[in-house]
Amino acid sequence: MPLYEYYCKRCDGVFEAMGVISAASAPAPCPVCTRKAGRIPPTSFAAFTMREGYPRAIPDRGTYWHLEKEVKQPLRGSFRPNEHPELTRPEPRRRKSRGEVQIERDKRQAAAKEQKKMLDSGMPIIHDRTGGAGG
Repeated sequence: MPLYEYYCKRCDGVFEAMGVISAASAPAPCPVCTRKAGRIPPTSFAAFTMREGYPRAIPDRGTYWHLEKEVKQPLRGSFRPNEHPELTRPEPRRRKSRGEVQIERDKRQAAAKEQKKMLDSGMPIIHDRTGGAGG
C-alpha cells in the first residue's frame, strides 16, 4: 500500500497515511482532530535505482558505495577482501635516512676505488653476471 500525505486545514498540519491506490484521492481522518483532510502532493521524495549491481541515489552523482562509504570507482580486478583501494591506500615506501644514503654512497665510492686499484695494478676486470656476491 502506498503512503500518501494529507493536509488538515483546521490543525494546519501535514500527516502521512497509508491507503489503497483505488481510494488515492479520498480524504483521510486527521490523527489530531479526526476531521477529514485533503491529499496533497508529496513534500519530500527519495528514490534510487540500481546500476551495475549497486544502488544509486537519484540524482546520480556518479559515485559508488563500498561498506557504507562513498567511493569514485567500483571494485575492479584483484583486491583484498572488504578493502577498497580508495579507502585503504597502501603505505608509501619508507624513505632512506641520511645515514643510510651516506652508507650506500660510501660503499659505491669504496667499490669504485677498489676497481681503480685493480685497473692500475694490471689485474683483469672480473664481470660477475650471476648477480650474487660470490660463491
